[in-house]
Amino acid sequence: NIRFGTVDTWLVYQLTGEAPKEGSIANTGGLFLTDVTNASRWLFLNLHTMSWDQELVDAVCFPHKLPLSVLPEIRSSSEVYANCNPLCGAPSLKDVPIAAILGDQQAALFGQCAHTPGEAKCTYGTGLFLMMNTGTKLVPSVHGLLTTVGYQLGPTGEIIYALEGSVSHSGSTIQWLRDQLGIIQSAKESEEVAALTTSNDGLYLVPAFAGLFAPHWRSDARACIVGMTATHTKAHICRGALEAAAYQAREVFDAIHADSQVVLKELRVDGGATANKLLMQFQSDIIGVPVVTPVIPETTSMGAAFAAGLAVGVWENTDEIRKLWAASQEYVPNMSQEERDENWKGWKKAVTKSLGWVDLGDEEAGEIIPPQSGPKYLQSTMALGMAIVVSAGIGFVVGRKKS
Repeated sequence: NIRFGTVDTWLVYQLTGEAPKEGSIANTGGLFLTDVTNASRWLFLNLHTMSWDQELVDAVCFPHKLPLSVLPEIRSSSEVYANCNPLCGAPSLKDVPIAAILGDQQAALFGQCAHTPGEAKCTYGTGLFLMMNTGTKLVPSVHGLLTTVGYQLGPTGEIIYALEGSVSHSGSTIQWLRDQLGIIQSAKESEEVAALTTSNDGLYLVPAFAGLFAPHWRSDARACIVGMTATHTKAHICRGALEAAAYQAREVFDAIHADSQVVLKELRVDGGATANKLLMQFQSDIIGVPVVTPVIPETTSMGAAFAAGLAVGVWENTDEIRKLWAASQEYVPNMSQEERDENWKGWKKAVTKSLGWVDLGDEEAGEIIPPQSGPKYLQSTMALGMAIVVSAGIGFVVGRKKS
């Protein structure tokens, strides 16, 4: 009488079911399923067996009892699950195949054609998400990252795993400059103002507005601006906000290397902030490898389309898809190692100043516990999300009262 799912589950259920009778909000008789990438976000999935784990469900839901029967069937990320039901309420979708389901970050990874172990992408949105393909090897992180599922192509396809680092504030820091401080009128203006100075002149902005996520996991941290003198201007604050995204990406970048021992030779990037050339150049400078933007920036949608195309035979394999990906611009490092080290030293010192501002009490000990420190290397603290053609971050519950 009750079922739980993410938005992908809801959409598939609605598209494959029949329109409800008056008074009901849900279609009836639809397929109740999700894919491995969305399932990996629940804290309920055993990453080794790719199945719901009752022990984990009990641990998360305690003291409530939740039977596995209320959870959706787990399927691959790329297969024809069903055709849209002509009676679903959208007759124009009659017999259109539903052929791909992917979490938003995994879809972006696939859309960036990071199909080989060691290839990575970084998405700059409200937050920041850096993910690297680790192939069929599940790599438990000991450096503050999340071990997750990358994708699975077809019911018999191998599970491709990934390491992921998530940062809570990236683009939202620029929104804060605009909406709360009022020192810029638009996000685009942040680049223009920041470019008025050629360096941060020792000013660092740590955007720990809600604590620090990967790789620190510190909920007692709060945002701070350090190193400020009377000579600093709003240009330095804008630059500090932009540089903060790059510094946080490097923290994840370095953690991925420490966990996997893979040296990333380039970083493919997407998201709205990739239009900011100052940020992209600084990102390349601070990590010391080329940063590459794609011709088609909507990589989440591209990833979902690629996965669906493979399922229905538009493309035979990932090699054909890889040929479709093209670079728009490449930013190469243009900073001396001495300057890079000096900037990095300043950032790490600034981060220490953000810690310990919130007294969480002995029971919380000032840390957000990374998911893989729990049983069976579970995933994740991330918001529930999906991508068939678009991404979302909402879960749902549907219940029916007994007559």
